[in-house]
Amino acid sequence: MFEGNANVDSFILLGALLLILGVVVTKFSTRLGVPSLILFIILGLLMGNDGFGIIDFENVQLAQTVGIIALIIILFEGGTQTKWRDIKPVVGPSVTLATFGVLFTAALMGVVAKQLLDLTWLEAMLLGATVGSTDAAAVFAALKGRSIDKKMGSTLEAESGSNDPMAVFLTLFFIELILADSPNVWLLSGAFFWQMGVGLAMGGLFGWAASWTINRINLDSSGLYPLFAIAFALLTYSVTSSMSASGFLAVYVAALLIGNSDLIYRQPIYRFNEGMAWMSQISMFIILGLLAFPRDILTWSNITMGLILSAVLMFLARPLATFLSTSFFGYKPKQNIFLSWAGLRGAVPIILATYPIVAGVESGTQIFNVVFFIVLTSALIQGATIAPLAKWLHLSGPLREAPTHSLELVSLGKANAEIMEFQTNEATPIVGQTLQSIEFPASALISAIVRDDELVTPIGETVIQAGDYLYILVSRKEKRVLKQMLRHDY
Repeated sequence: MFEGNANVDSFILLGALLLILGVVVTKFSTRLGVPSLILFIILGLLMGNDGFGIIDFENVQLAQTVGIIALIIILFEGGTQTKWRDIKPVVGPSVTLATFGVLFTAALMGVVAKQLLDLTWLEAMLLGATVGSTDAAAVFAALKGRSIDKKMGSTLEAESGSNDPMAVFLTLFFIELILADSPNVWLLSGAFFWQMGVGLAMGGLFGWAASWTINRINLDSSGLYPLFAIAFALLTYSVTSSMSASGFLAVYVAALLIGNSDLIYRQPIYRFNEGMAWMSQISMFIILGLLAFPRDILTWSNITMGLILSAVLMFLARPLATFLSTSFFGYKPKQNIFLSWAGLRGAVPIILATYPIVAGVESGTQIFNVVFFIVLTSALIQGATIAPLAKWLHLSGPLREAPTHSLELVSLGKANAEIMEFQTNEATPIVGQTLQSIEFPASALISAIVRDDELVTPIGETVIQAGDYLYILVSRKEKRVLKQMLRHDY
């Protein structure tokens, strides 16, 4: 009994230390100009069998599961932070990059891999498929807080959030071709349209349902709303995937709808999601680092082939795919150069590289080792030079800083009251009215107004304007009445 407790205690201690180290590492990554995912992976490598040997981890299936859950949370956080007004002008090129761009990159990488490695054509194409997509976790992390031109940032975020379905489909497609005795190519090809179509539809359905429910359900604590939103993200993925459709696409679409809705508890949800996304990144990359063995990855043969394939990806495959995908959308050469260079590879290729191992593909381990090396070089070289390149190409925009109006929303416990946040828009019924003319519930009191990042002291003559952030103290029993009053579509 005591030995079992000791094992559990040791596991908790080790997990806590890794999480603390992961958080501390983010500070060093900023100072060194190195993407944090690189340091997380290195931390995992050092803790593993080929490092200090502290953790013995070889469970590919568990790593894949943790990676999928982490990606759901990261995609959800990225989607809720993405504004539709920013990505609407770049939907066309983003979708083209997410479909044709991935297909072209995978095909070209597969052709080169066939010439360099001892793989069959199908195995080489499988390797190309795993590195075909950019990675949402890497891109969101690289762009967060950076002074990147809004059009470029929006294109990259929309592409990375929507190109996983094509990469997943291609990976599973080639695994099926390798393992099946007589695969039905046409049936497998038709599955792509099913995955994309149903993924979009289910994402829209769950996104609408989540937004509607969050604004109307009356929970006892404001801290439950962020948890409720994350639960919807996991539900969206699981239900969509159970229909053999793209769960990742569904999660991203749902997150876009939720993030662009008039949510009552927007800021608590954002802050909770950000913390969960960071924890997911740290856990995912450390576990993927634990799964890798440096003695297998850092062989002369693997380094040589990996460097060549990385160079082909960074300087040939990705640029060609980008120029071809955006040729009809009026992008300037310097914009295409930046989009080409900022197509970071990260967790998604590594997680996809575990699929062949789990499925029992003979060359699965070799593919994993090569893909792991490609991801390391891509994240290290490209991730560290995104900001300097943007500056050199004159594609730097204003700093993407966190909003200054982030006030802490609290539940006041025994007082049976809490502070709610609400952002007004043109359709909000109280816009244009003075505070003294608005008939709020008896217990409701506007305690603060933030307008254009400036704090406005609420007095009777204060006129509510579109875009204002209202912080309202209200009793829990009248919270529903206040919600009904503020919403124009209720």
